[in-house]
Amino acid sequence: MTKAKLGIIGGSGLYDLPGLTNTRSEHISTPWGEPSDRLFFGEIDGRELVFLPRHGRGHRLSPTDINYRANIDALKRSGVTDVLSVSACGSFREDLGPGAFVLVDQFIDRTFARHKSFFGAGCVAHVAFANPVSPGLVDRVAAAAEAEAIPVHRGGTYLVMEGPQFSTLAESNLYRSWGCDVIGMTNMPEAKLAREAELCYATIAMVTDYDCWHPDHGDVDVPSILRTLSDNADRARQLVRRVAADMPEEHEACPLGSDRALDTAIITAPDARDPVVVAKLDAVAGRVL
Repeated sequence: MTKAKLGIIGGSGLYDLPGLTNTRSEHISTPWGEPSDRLFFGEIDGRELVFLPRHGRGHRLSPTDINYRANIDALKRSGVTDVLSVSACGSFREDLGPGAFVLVDQFIDRTFARHKSFFGAGCVAHVAFANPVSPGLVDRVAAAAEAEAIPVHRGGTYLVMEGPQFSTLAESNLYRSWGCDVIGMTNMPEAKLAREAELCYATIAMVTDYDCWHPDHGDVDVPSILRTLSDNADRARQLVRRVAADMPEEHEACPLGSDRALDTAIITAPDARDPVVVAKLDAVAGRVL
């Protein structure tokens, strides 16, 4: 069995968890370049967890400039088995107003300027991604939310846009017509790369605004987003702490096999694989290579 270890990707404010002990930070080198920042390690009730600030401390990186491959590789090298993404988003639904927490289960990827796979020329792989989040991890988040009396909406489609600009009104209305529930800039290719790295992945999407479609609300602006994030901070920390404390000692198999995603995904013949590429995949795909 594999020891369970939770990785948290989100803002640096999540580090301030009550009861967090044995803390340390560490720089993790990866063959894909530098992750967003040093990784921060700690323990909650004897369960080790790892934090990574997605945008770097001080929010230095735009969504497009984040090195998603390095971030996921660094977490994998740190022994992480489950990744919980905490991110701000806009809402396309009247009933999901600012302050709502959404456990999304689907994504539509509209990004275009990011490296989206660890694989490519020299070693080709195609992972299954019909169900992009791990239901077992989502169950744990939902149970933690119930235990802490934190309302969450389970299920929804997250439209991932490139950014860094917010949507036009036409785009916002188009995405609503597609049946999307929330919109953000960061969960792709993060979720795809987590699946390639055989990490269980789930998202807590924290609604900060109504994008720009709502006739009774103004355009999205950074000050209002920051105010809502500040209001949500305590509940987010409370939820993350409970998820971490309730993690099992041993990693439990993902019901849909996301932790075995590479079993049949690599199609390049062994004798045709580029050894340089294979060497870069040591952490991500070492189990099958």
